[in-house]
Amino acid sequence: MIKVEKFVVNPLGENSFVLSDDTKECVIIDPGFYYGEEQDELKYYIERNELKPVKIINTHCHFDHIMGVDFIRDEYKIPFCAHADDAFWVDRAVDQGKMYNFEMNPVKPIDTFIEEGQTIEFGESKLEVIHVPGHAPGHVVFYSKNDKLLIAGDVLFYGSIGRTDLPGGDFDTLISNIKGKLFALPDETKVYCGHGPETTLGFEKGNNPFLT
Repeated sequence: MIKVEKFVVNPLGENSFVLSDDTKECVIIDPGFYYGEEQDELKYYIERNELKPVKIINTHCHFDHIMGVDFIRDEYKIPFCAHADDAFWVDRAVDQGKMYNFEMNPVKPIDTFIEEGQTIEFGESKLEVIHVPGHAPGHVVFYSKNDKLLIAGDVLFYGSIGRTDLPGGDFDTLISNIKGKLFALPDETKVYCGHGPETTLGFEKGNNPFLT
């Protein structure tokens, strides 16, 4: 069974996640750890629970989701994995930060590209990669059928959806992908969003004003 630990980090209130199972292996998703105390909190959690990080996997590469990538990559000597269509956002990490008056250090390139249909494995657990562009061209989500959970990044929020006005974004593409790919999954699937609280696919089907 997958355990999900959420860390609300950086001034944008981004949700970073550590997913682990009984084997103690874990993946770190969308690490937005910006301040030293946030990084220390992550290290303490991993140490206290005797976890073994095996990879960083990102839903997408907007700057608030990659602030902690190199800290984690250097600390645990693990690869950074994301979709190739978002590689340009990594290359522009410093410029992304400047747009919002943040000081960002350059982020080294993605180590391993992931794509739709691929399976991310850690311990005894598996996450299916589903490509859901619209918020970002390389946006993917991670789905566990066994645990009925979805790590959705900034595609879908409680009662809302991701913005589509950044480069590579497209409103119609996002809506089409949510309805065609995510809403095909079971209603009881719990959705862990990139910002804000959790929700379920069933709730969003019936209540999200952008999708009803």
